[in-house]
Amino acid sequence: MAGGITARLVEVGRGVDAAALPDEVLEVARHCVLDWLGCTIAAVDEPLVGILRNEIVAGDGGTDATLVASGGRTSVLTAALVNGAASHALDFDDTHRILSGHPTVPVLPAVGALAERDRRSGIDLLAALVAGIEVECRLGALLGAPHYDIGWHATATLGTFGAAAAVAHLLGLEEGSWRNALGLAGTQAAGLKSGFGTMAKPLHAGRAAQSGLLAALLARGGFTANPDIVETAQGFSAALAGIAELDAGRLDRWDGRFMVRDTLFKYHAACYLTHAPINALTEIRDALGSDFRPGDVDHVDIRIDPPALKVCNIADPTTGLEGKFSLRATAAMALLGRDTAALDSFSDAVVTAPDVVALRDRVTVRGDASVSFMRAEVTVALRDGSTRSVLADSSRPADDLGRQWDALVRKFVGLVRPVLGEERALELVDLVGRLDELDDVGELWRATIR
Repeated sequence: MAGGITARLVEVGRGVDAAALPDEVLEVARHCVLDWLGCTIAAVDEPLVGILRNEIVAGDGGTDATLVASGGRTSVLTAALVNGAASHALDFDDTHRILSGHPTVPVLPAVGALAERDRRSGIDLLAALVAGIEVECRLGALLGAPHYDIGWHATATLGTFGAAAAVAHLLGLEEGSWRNALGLAGTQAAGLKSGFGTMAKPLHAGRAAQSGLLAALLARGGFTANPDIVETAQGFSAALAGIAELDAGRLDRWDGRFMVRDTLFKYHAACYLTHAPINALTEIRDALGSDFRPGDVDHVDIRIDPPALKVCNIADPTTGLEGKFSLRATAAMALLGRDTAALDSFSDAVVTAPDVVALRDRVTVRGDASVSFMRAEVTVALRDGSTRSVLADSSRPADDLGRQWDALVRKFVGLVRPVLGEERALELVDLVGRLDELDDVGELWRATIR
């Protein structure tokens, strides 16, 4: 591919052809939709979702798009905001190593709202979702760690580009309008990691979806922006990553590859960087057998990639939201045998329970550059002088997509059953499973209404 960085990203997004998508790419895209819906439906009664409905939806007056699960109708821009924030409220949605963020939550709410309004097909939605994820993940690969390490939340910032790209694909924009859409996305992109553990973090996803949708709609109407927003002087890379000159060659390694295939899914309802330690400690606990007691633990040592300490190392969490970003608290919960896949495990009461706090205070977390991103080496020292160590890796996408689908169905039904009942949950699974056959994607959105 030739041209500047922004132009190359546009070429990638525009090059996604629904008719030519490999079966496994469509399969993973369906997985993303199923997981997103489950997380969004389960969050319908979360306080932050209620606040958005009361303060924003109530004054909107639009009727073009569905609010997932609650069933209200609003404008496409407000639906993108509310559905996007709701889908990230539980922090249980998918993630991506290269993006350093959550690929689906900023993209699907934007393109889904517009697809419903315009009565687009399921295959149109899936192709647009893939296009958005490909663009945001390549931008993540290009900027690397500096953007995230400075303090930007990639789901919010890069996700705005992903949402704009997905909507531009759905609208069939020409190259110039695509570049304006990305220019408008870049000038709106924002979201700080300092908001983790608060309602601000899910708001990031909603705002990214809304801003990306707005960017593409304005670009279709002729609104202009810097067409080289990523690489230009004082542009996105320079201002938000401190990289004045980009190496376009870093994009070459992804040519011909679909990055959506590397999407990772959560099976613990906490920050993904806590998953490797949770898995390691669960393995240790299981190996110690039924005779193990938490009181047997003298101390726990977690060694993890140093950047993770800026993301999920709230040492003494006092709320369930903070607990999702606490390596120490989630480690204690894993050793205690708490079900970290259960939403009610991350309540204020559980996170501050005496047994959790007592074990949490025996956990030490250390950054170690020899431990790769999304891995953790965990050692449990017992009072009898023995130790157990496990190196866990949560960075690898599934090889067996059939098993992944089955695991996601179990997760989905567990999330949706309390809201819609099991029969309705299974009906939604069927709809997502044949999403590429639906003539009107609104059928899926409307089927979520309780």
